[in-house]
Amino acid sequence: MSSKRKSRRAYRSPQTRVGSLLAFIVLTLAFFLYRSVSNSSQPVATPLPPAPGSSSSEWFSVYFTDPSGPGAESLRGGPDSALAAAIDEARLSVDIAAYDFDLWSLRDALMAAQRRGVTVRMVTDSDYIENDEVQELRDAGIQVLGDRREGLMHDKFVIIDRLEVWGGSMNYTVNDAYKNNNNLIRIRSSRLAENYTTEFEEMFIDDQFGPRSPANTPYPSLSVEGTTIEIYFSPDDGVADQLTGLIQSAQQSIHFLAYSYTSDDIADAMLERARAGIQVAGVFEENQVKSNRGDEYSRLRKAGLDVRLDGNPRNMHHKVILIDGQIVVTGSYNFSASAENSNDENTLVIFNSKIAAQFEDEFARVFAQAQP
Repeated sequence: MSSKRKSRRAYRSPQTRVGSLLAFIVLTLAFFLYRSVSNSSQPVATPLPPAPGSSSSEWFSVYFTDPSGPGAESLRGGPDSALAAAIDEARLSVDIAAYDFDLWSLRDALMAAQRRGVTVRMVTDSDYIENDEVQELRDAGIQVLGDRREGLMHDKFVIIDRLEVWGGSMNYTVNDAYKNNNNLIRIRSSRLAENYTTEFEEMFIDDQFGPRSPANTPYPSLSVEGTTIEIYFSPDDGVADQLTGLIQSAQQSIHFLAYSYTSDDIADAMLERARAGIQVAGVFEENQVKSNRGDEYSRLRKAGLDVRLDGNPRNMHHKVILIDGQIVVTGSYNFSASAENSNDENTLVIFNSKIAAQFEDEFARVFAQAQP
């Protein structure tokens, strides 16, 4: 190539240089505009709007089932819809411990999460691992582990992105979400999520269920926005002792909703406070009272306590104790020897008057429908 041709290629007119600069600026602006639009389209983890009969704040939401409401017939719009929406927002992981599972809403949400690259893992009680919905999860490539033992994997909790935990008494079933009385609570806390992840991985990774589970909760007591929360897992944490101590601290009232209540120690603590002048009232699930010889209903009633049998033709499935209108006990833990000694269970003790007020409203509603 001649020197003349080289010099012609090396030379650019002022107009060419200006045009190139303008093109560069336009491309740069277009790139940053694309990045901005792309980022703004990503899902953002925001608090879910409260469902009817619930309370919500930035770090918690509380939901109650409504067996007499319209959703009980349509099987739509119950607490499971809020949990499904939260799973739809998951970016990294969803871990679910489900005693029983047949809710289509959660099945679809978990499968959609798996398809978009979220890690989804499940532990369940082996008695229910053959459920159609569980098999569909397995067919979709979701790992599901059963407990394969006589005791129950009785937990009902979900951990999303290791940032928030959903728990309470509600099994992830049609009956529990729409026919039975239950509660579902969401708490946003990375430390609480770490506690539950530790418990989940003992089962899912280490294959340690029931009495084999070690007592190694990272943060057994923690604070979220000024609210103290205590976390207990069964059988490793001696939950009955924790609950009796809490009951013995009551100064005004003890209200409870109990699906299964056969614990002499918990009943003894309630009777002691009743003798000290503390108001004690509660609702038992009628079917459990009729089938359990060791239930505490007759004992408490003979002692003059205002205890009743529930009015739901299905099941009153709560496991709730309320202390002085300030403290809430909820979770999967029935007040029974099986929950204490052999089942995998979880219990939350929440020191928050606002949350307690919501549970007191639920107690009043269930109590009003119950009969002596």
